[in-house]
Amino acid sequence: MSSPTAFTSRHNAGAPDALRRREALLARLQGLRDLQERAAAASARSLPQFEKRGQLLPRQRVALLLDAGAPWLPLMDLAGYLHDTKDAARSVPGGGVIAGIGFVSGVRCMVVASDSGIEAGAIQPMGLEKILRLQDIALENRLPFVHLVESAGANLMRYRVEGFVRGGALFRNLARLSAAGIPVITVQHGSGTAGGAYMPGLSDVVVMVQGRSRAFLAGPPLLKAATGEIATEEELGGAEMHTAVSGLGEYLAGDDREAIGMARAVLAQMDWARQAPPRTAFEPLLPQDDLLGLMPDDLRQPVDMREVIAHLTDRSELLEFKARYGAATVCAQGRIAGHAVGFISNNGPIDVAGASKATHFIQWMCQLGQPIVYLQNTTGYMVGKDSEQGGMIKHGSKMIQAVTNATVPQLTIQCGASFGAGNYGMCGRGYAPRFLFSWPGAKTAVMGGEQAARTMQIVTEGALARKGLTPDPAEMQAQYERIVAMFEQQADVAHTSGLLLDDGVIDPRDTRAVLAFCLDTIAEGAARAVRPMQFGVARM
Repeated sequence: MSSPTAFTSRHNAGAPDALRRREALLARLQGLRDLQERAAAASARSLPQFEKRGQLLPRQRVALLLDAGAPWLPLMDLAGYLHDTKDAARSVPGGGVIAGIGFVSGVRCMVVASDSGIEAGAIQPMGLEKILRLQDIALENRLPFVHLVESAGANLMRYRVEGFVRGGALFRNLARLSAAGIPVITVQHGSGTAGGAYMPGLSDVVVMVQGRSRAFLAGPPLLKAATGEIATEEELGGAEMHTAVSGLGEYLAGDDREAIGMARAVLAQMDWARQAPPRTAFEPLLPQDDLLGLMPDDLRQPVDMREVIAHLTDRSELLEFKARYGAATVCAQGRIAGHAVGFISNNGPIDVAGASKATHFIQWMCQLGQPIVYLQNTTGYMVGKDSEQGGMIKHGSKMIQAVTNATVPQLTIQCGASFGAGNYGMCGRGYAPRFLFSWPGAKTAVMGGEQAARTMQIVTEGALARKGLTPDPAEMQAQYERIVAMFEQQADVAHTSGLLLDDGVIDPRDTRAVLAFCLDTIAEGAARAVRPMQFGVARM
């Protein structure tokens, strides 16, 4: 086997097409950043009330908790976009939850905070789904789970029974984390009512804030309605009561700042910050800025995805696997910040040879123990008589089997198209990659909008012909345009990210840094010896 060599780029970043793509992508990035800022601005409007109560805003709490200057990877910033309302101008993304992976007292943690500046932190439907995904990431990567809680609980004016039932998984996951030997630490900044009271109840360590923390199964109104009993909030679930009488809280803080300081002290005392072995890393030879001009607006136009790989790898080196066989499917090895990884990407539809090659490569990476990075840009598996007769279903299924059962961590970046079963074979969300991020121009759909519209047009024309009817051209054109618009709207990355079909939309220039951070997280978790128990730490 030959040694990895530096890739010779043929991309001309100064070409008119590349410059046009760059400007279009920058505009798209700005639009997505504006959406992300919308949640922060909405929360910040509550600042006068927070200051009056002597509290910090949720984003101030997170900033104070995290180590200054340390890396921070925000997750699922667009959660719930267009889910709460179909009015794009009014929809506030984020799901009412601020979250990401960062460092607290030198410990890499999953940090989750109720955005109580918005609707008093009431749990939103996509906010619940977001927390469940965050808990899965923490469990899989052995990340301490630090939760800054201040939530009005479920919004009874928007009550949905499925949200109540599904919400039980949130508490189940806390028990699973603790039993797996992964610390769960809660700072109760404000209210935790009914199900929300089990957040501290299922934590290993709880910090409460004097005069602000509340945790009870039934607040005064519900208690009076249910039993007629009259009690104050402090008597039912105040911080002083819980730290002195019930034992629900371990630490009593005078205010938010002291509470966060206590949480940092708890993390520092855990002696948890064990790092994976150091790695020697080298910067790519190709500039990250060039990634802005690589992907075309029309995702049917060909792109040499080896260019993307070479912009991500140390010294821009890659070792291509079976380069002459199934050439439309790219398999290569390289390093990202010193981590040896395999790459799978698409220079066209996945054909029989490409599926077979990818299956072989996935198994090779599993034998080596090297993570696999999927760079999606696929219109799907090849169709047609020759493809079907060549066993496309059989060989595509082998690839899906390999992706499903791979024994190494898998990470996915949706760079361009993610259509049809190609989304599955290239480790889409349904195949549980450790992390999945999208570029701003990525599109996800069962097929392209024009293809879907033309398919339905053929079906409709056939149905009318069987009835002896002639299609009305105006009606057929209206149907065509309606289907294209529906597919385009749902394929858009803001829509798919709002549905949590990724872990966030990233600037292409940040791809290497994000992958390096995720690979560090995975390696650190794998190197750490945890102490699982039959049950989680019980409240005493």
